[in-house]
Amino acid sequence: MSRILLIGGHGKVALLLEPILAERGDTVTAVIRNRDHEDDVASTGATPLVADVQSFDTDQLANLVSGNDAVVWAAGAGGGDPERTWAVDRDAAIRSIDAAVAAGVKRYVMVSYFGAGMDHGVPEDDSFYAYAEAKAEADQHLRESGLDWTIVAPSALTLDEPTGAIAVGGSGKESVARADVAAVIAAVLAEPSTVGRMIEFTSGQTPIAEAVAAS
Repeated sequence: MSRILLIGGHGKVALLLEPILAERGDTVTAVIRNRDHEDDVASTGATPLVADVQSFDTDQLANLVSGNDAVVWAAGAGGGDPERTWAVDRDAAIRSIDAAVAAGVKRYVMVSYFGAGMDHGVPEDDSFYAYAEAKAEADQHLRESGLDWTIVAPSALTLDEPTGAIAVGGSGKESVARADVAAVIAAVLAEPSTVGRMIEFTSGQTPIAEAVAAS
């Protein structure tokens, strides 16, 4: 059983992840911005915590993560506004990584996307550029942090029913159900061999626990 701080606790993947963790006995604190979402989170078995990570400095974030065994970053600006994308997906994410270091919380799982990286190749005039660049910089900061990190990088997300199976690697052209992404995050948290790895995956035929352990 672990104490897990989930940042971005009302996202579609997060709301599917929280009951998986709670049911296996983990203590989950889900950070949300909107107090109106507390009941949604509480119904999953997680404990909602209202905090605006975009406005928190590193010291405030260190207080937030302190006492946990792991941090999961599942927050995001949701695209559209480049300034908010930089502020959340890059700046707040980087501060949360520094906060985990400061608080001595070694395990950190970042939710990214298939193909993320400094060589993402998205042109600056593309509407996706701010997100691609922000994620690349945050992911790279995590790699260099000294934390026990894992980057979970799914392909395009759907609301399909979960299959319980994925394929690691490949072209990334296939999609994957958000519920399977949630299961991958849960599996990663329970699998020490995933430390120091970026796991890019799509829907597939390999059971999730097996795929995560072998990837």
